[in-house]
Amino acid sequence: MFSNGFLYCALKIAVAHQNPVYVKGSCQLLQHLRFCTTGSDVGLRNNLGELAKKSRVVRREAQAALSEYFHSTRGFQITDAENMSKNAPEFFDSLVKRVDVRDAKVGRSLARFLRYHPVNEFEPFFESIGLKPSEYLSFLPRDLMFLNDDQLLLENYNVLCNYGIARNRIGKIYKEEREVFRYEYGVLQSKLRSFQNLGLKQSTVAKIIASSPHLLRGNVDQEFVEVLAKLKKVGIEYEWLEEHLSEEDSYNWKNMLELIFLLSEMGLSDEQLGKLFRQHPDLLLECSGRITSCLFGLLLKFGSTLGDVRTAILQFPKISVVKFTNNLCNCYKFLIEINMDVQEIGRIVRSYPTVLGLCELKKVDSLMSTLNCGKNRLCQMVKDDPCMLKKWVLGVKVDRLEEPKRVLRVRMMKTEFLLSLGFVEKSKEMEKAFKVVRGKGVELQERFDSLLNIGFSREQVIQMVKVSPQILNQSKDVIETKIGFFMKELGLPVSDLLTHPKLISYNIQRVKLRLSMYKWLKDEGLVHPKLALSTLLASSEKRFVGTYVNAHRGGPEYWKRLKKEICFD
Repeated sequence: MFSNGFLYCALKIAVAHQNPVYVKGSCQLLQHLRFCTTGSDVGLRNNLGELAKKSRVVRREAQAALSEYFHSTRGFQITDAENMSKNAPEFFDSLVKRVDVRDAKVGRSLARFLRYHPVNEFEPFFESIGLKPSEYLSFLPRDLMFLNDDQLLLENYNVLCNYGIARNRIGKIYKEEREVFRYEYGVLQSKLRSFQNLGLKQSTVAKIIASSPHLLRGNVDQEFVEVLAKLKKVGIEYEWLEEHLSEEDSYNWKNMLELIFLLSEMGLSDEQLGKLFRQHPDLLLECSGRITSCLFGLLLKFGSTLGDVRTAILQFPKISVVKFTNNLCNCYKFLIEINMDVQEIGRIVRSYPTVLGLCELKKVDSLMSTLNCGKNRLCQMVKDDPCMLKKWVLGVKVDRLEEPKRVLRVRMMKTEFLLSLGFVEKSKEMEKAFKVVRGKGVELQERFDSLLNIGFSREQVIQMVKVSPQILNQSKDVIETKIGFFMKELGLPVSDLLTHPKLISYNIQRVKLRLSMYKWLKDEGLVHPKLALSTLLASSEKRFVGTYVNAHRGGPEYWKRLKKEICFD
């Protein structure tokens, strides 16, 4: 009833457990047997998907096994079988995840799996011709699994392959012109021959069809024929198309024909057109000439005449039309950002289109920082010499501008003033004061003198300026008004201003509001009676409110009332 191997395993289990193997029936026996089998194969079984990820050798073996299956079992040509096994990675990864490897035999394990689990052959086929799963999902037949069941598809696919169109480019043709693969026998071959009858080589036709699948629809596209005729007329051989067309792009021959007519109407001779296209093929081929047409429209919008556009196109530099147009647009944005008026921008675009098209400019903020100037000066420099833009392109080192004589004079007077107060030249204290203090030397001296007139000694004022140099950024009248208010209205002693000179920089309302709040809190006994002015005034309003106003239940209400009174006053 049982094989010798089976009885042997059963006997071993019984001995190991010291119980008859049949005590609990056949279910118990099978449970033990499954355990025994799993244990004996440990290390020899693994998921093929995981192994293929870790080992190129395993992956190649699995691909070879899949190729052998497609070729020997399913009857595909060897080239098609290899293409489907090697160039359908998502299908392959999905397949091998379902396969367990036994006895370390990758090929045998995959072949065994495929024998009992046939795959939908349309999936690896579509992926191998360049379509993503998300693209071909809607193309999968509902009632077919095997490619051989769709003979027209295979026939037209083989015609394209044999003609010289790369397999991974055929997916684009299928996606854009599916009816091509429903052509009856001989129809597609006849259409391809009709292109050669126009004087095109087979390799040229293959590239044209790969990039423009719509040409296989219906009769020969008349606009395509006219483009060929125009190119021939201006002295461009058809090999030029094969050299410069990109199979990754799609072409609209009507747009290209319109651009050729437009250039002719602008006054370009056949000789000039031929030379232009040979030097700059992308003018005609990039987006089927639409970028060039947009460039013309942009120049005309800025007031250029057709003659100006003609000159610009004949002098077109060695740069792609996409980059040229993009640079031109970015230069326009640059000029807008530096506050140049529209009329001046129009003048520059009309007069210097090539300069703008060649310049990939730095950002305005970065440039101002490097040059140490503002937008007005930047704008004036471009107005005076638009070619200055060439020096501000990405990748070119920009030197700091020399200070104007007026600025140098102001800096010198400010330096002399600070030195007269006892600052040491090139010291950190001097650098800090120089950055903070604003105004001409005469203005700074006037503000300094106003502090002397209030009653401070020269030594006291110098000390105050060294501690808080920003107090000199206020006018003479503001300084006198603030100090008068602090001393007369609030009753602050002179010593407070000497120890905390930054007080003069604060807004009067800020000082009055906080000191009034502090007085109320002090009367309530909620704060230290001798807090320093710096503690009360230097903190942000949020922190002051959190620390002091909210210290009393009635604090927020009193603070609100104070703000209304003081702000109203």
